[in-house]
Amino acid sequence: MSVIPVYISRKPWSSTRPRTLVVACSDGRLQESMDDFLEQHMGVLAYDRLYAPGGPGALAACGFELLRADQFRREFAFLMRAHGTEEVILLFHGAGEDGPENAVCAHYRRLLPQGSRQEIAQQQERDAEEVLRQGFLGLPQVRVHVYRAEVQPDSTVRFVDLLRPGVDKEAE
Repeated sequence: MSVIPVYISRKPWSSTRPRTLVVACSDGRLQESMDDFLEQHMGVLAYDRLYAPGGPGALAACGFELLRADQFRREFAFLMRAHGTEEVILLFHGAGEDGPENAVCAHYRRLLPQGSRQEIAQQQERDAEEVLRQGFLGLPQVRVHVYRAEVQPDSTVRFVDLLRPGVDKEAE
């Protein structure tokens, strides 16, 4: 039985693997802002994607999420080894101080249902520290960047560098 294609892409498959892996939340509302940040600020055009609820937070063993974190870490390690990853960009997200409540990451809202924005941001920072300590064990040396995308009241998205507190990286 022959299959009639529904659509043929104008862009061909690339045999060259990207050397950058982006771990981010699967919240599609941030996709265009993240793509803009990665391209304009980080200079990253081609990258592997590991998207899941909570993004890099899914790599942290937090409470009842231990089994999920273990499985996600296995997938993360597999991608890094199989694809020869040289750079990892971990992107957390949430509402800025005065940003819209529905911009808070649903994964973290589930983990901390009564948590304030500040408590959620602090948990993300603790999770980032854990991922940096545990998530790269036994893996080759890679460059790692950790940011939080913060949705502002006017819907702009500000990227904050979590490795260098106080250094804001605004996507233009």
